[in-house]
Amino acid sequence: MPIALLALAIGAFGIGTTEFVMMGVLPQAAADFGVSIPSAGYLISGYALGVVIGAPLLTAVAVRLPRKTMLLAMMGLFTAGNVLFALAPNHELGVVFRFIAGLPHGAFFGAGAVVASSLVAKGDRAKAVSMMFMGLTLANVVGVPLGTLLGQQVGWRATFALVAVIGLVAIGGIAKLVPHQGKPAETSLRGELAAFRKPQVWLALAIVTFGLGGVFACLSYVTPMMTDVAGFQPASVTLLLSLAGLGMTLGNFLGGRLADRALMPSLYVALGALATVLAVFTITAQGKIGAAITIFLVGVAGFMIGPMMQARIMEKAGGTPSMVSAAVQSAFNIANSIGAYLGGLVIAGGLGLVAPNWVGALLAVLGLSIAVVSGTLDRREDADTPAPAPAMATAGS
Repeated sequence: MPIALLALAIGAFGIGTTEFVMMGVLPQAAADFGVSIPSAGYLISGYALGVVIGAPLLTAVAVRLPRKTMLLAMMGLFTAGNVLFALAPNHELGVVFRFIAGLPHGAFFGAGAVVASSLVAKGDRAKAVSMMFMGLTLANVVGVPLGTLLGQQVGWRATFALVAVIGLVAIGGIAKLVPHQGKPAETSLRGELAAFRKPQVWLALAIVTFGLGGVFACLSYVTPMMTDVAGFQPASVTLLLSLAGLGMTLGNFLGGRLADRALMPSLYVALGALATVLAVFTITAQGKIGAAITIFLVGVAGFMIGPMMQARIMEKAGGTPSMVSAAVQSAFNIANSIGAYLGGLVIAGGLGLVAPNWVGALLAVLGLSIAVVSGTLDRREDADTPAPAPAMATAGS
């Protein structure tokens, strides 16, 4: 794999850390700003809102830029947002700065996925994209636990100052290692938006939204599930989250390789496995060993889907993949919101702390159903495409 993928992975590591470590240092930030935990939760939703808005907006603004320039600009904005947040004087400005830090998230991954796939042969594209996203999954194994520990020992501001340093390292790596990426001659905002006229693009975004929504229905409430149901001590939760992160890393690795071999069959298997594992989790959550094994498997099955869908949507977008590739990140964060909301709804309704797993299983089944519809359309399109006419024999042949 090209070494330029390392620079992209470092950027992804920084982004993944800043997105998820806020959950680990939320009590410290709330105390520092003098607000309640629910109010401090806006520091999480502010970032997510920045992702959803920034992915299409910044991609549209920067569509005429060379992709390397766009990557550097997005990582520069990301770094600045984290510096500002580390220095935020109050909660209100903290939410604003988190929103700013989230703006380049989707645009970076959108451009990065296109660049990663352009660096390798066609048969290795999903694998290359998964290598970039490996940084995102490793953030859950290394970045989030260490950032949480740093925030608890030194202060939450030190955590985000460190994230800003990671951003600077990524900027240096991209500048040094990523080759110049001239924009295709036909690139235009109109051309990028034209990709959204394709039904398969919307089906792909729906698969991400509902399929991965199943993962977040579970993971959003995994802490009380592990402590109040499985019986783990609160101090063990960080290790359990790292275990889930290891599963995500393995899933991302496997997903990229399976997508290059047989994308749609592999996607069906991944979504079916996710639905099954989440359903089983309603039972295994009652004991420590079963819960630990299952949370690992949720990470594996859920994050196999990511590189598959990134490859799928770039394939269906054709020659204008940047905008739809960035839109995958918006769909990912919408999945986060939907999963967390529906999971909270069933808990509030008195169905118990394991009920979000049933919600997750149903969302995964819905994602699988949409994937089957998408695959059926593929087969119909192939059947409707006329076979090429045989070549005429030439004299003397």
